Amino acid sequence: MKQQWQDFLKTQLAQASSENAIFDLSHLGLLQLSGEDHLDFIQKQVTNDINLLDGHNAQFTGYCSPKGRLLALFLAFSHYDHLHLQLNGELTETILKRLKMYVMRAKVTIEDMSESIIRIGVAGEKSNQVLADIFEKIPVKPYQLVSLEKGAILRLGGDIPRYIVYSNIDNISNIWQILGQTHTYVDKNYWELLEIEAGIPEIFPTTQEAFVPQMINLDAFNAINYKKGCYTGQEIIARTHYLGKVKRRTLLAELVSEITPKIGDDVFGKVGTEAVGKIVRIAQVNANVFKMLVEARLENFETGVIFWQDKPLQFKALPYSV
Repeated sequence: MKQQWQDFLKTQLAQASSENAIFDLSHLGLLQLSGEDHLDFIQKQVTNDINLLDGHNAQFTGYCSPKGRLLALFLAFSHYDHLHLQLNGELTETILKRLKMYVMRAKVTIEDMSESIIRIGVAGEKSNQVLADIFEKIPVKPYQLVSLEKGAILRLGGDIPRYIVYSNIDNISNIWQILGQTHTYVDKNYWELLEIEAGIPEIFPTTQEAFVPQMINLDAFNAINYKKGCYTGQEIIARTHYLGKVKRRTLLAELVSEITPKIGDDVFGKVGTEAVGKIVRIAQVNANVFKMLVEARLENFETGVIFWQDKPLQFKALPYSV
């Protein structure tokens, strides 16, 4: 099915016609959990309270090592009798294997649905109206989910109206062609840019186990629930919360550079000194300008310029408080 979808996309490249955008989100992975014990199982693995998912909402939630270091960031939602975990597609295979290791005797089935359920992104001021013309109902609030007979629609956060549509290849192809009349097919770099501007971090293979959840602001956008029961890494995460102020955070930054930075690159308080943080997520704005999320010590954010190589970062306001 993946090849069929990619073949279809090749026929759509010439149909771009407006400032509103549609995206192929095949770079995102999608796991599906089902079975009698699937909610109890995943509740013991992640930072947020899965029991708050009611089929009409989604939440971010971290998946950590026993040392409280992030292995993945999930966008989780319930759909009828199963649970979906959307994540960085580069991590899908290793996270699926790791989760299955802990199933043991629990009645849980975990499947990779990345190829059988197609995901497309929709963004722009016209998106609300166009989707409302296609579907009988669409979500109106951030992280509201509407489940339909042939798929689901999730509204995301951010200043620009933004959605993910989930369905099979036949339905998505029809939806795409309708959207293509008013929306431009754009590559994933622009999707990354919108995620960064919304302050949403990501975990990549180069940054697995680099961050405790609070370091990349999971608490600031409600991806940690401190009242739920035990889960892997909870002791470290709770200690960070209850025993003192978080000393490291992630902020939005802009960089002018002829050289392209990489995710996981170190940043410095002074050129040539010890690293004070890392690049969490990055997107290219134009030939020499990049936007990124950067994790570093708060004292460095507050007292001086932070550099990547010898280039200073210019910091911007996040859409939420940290």
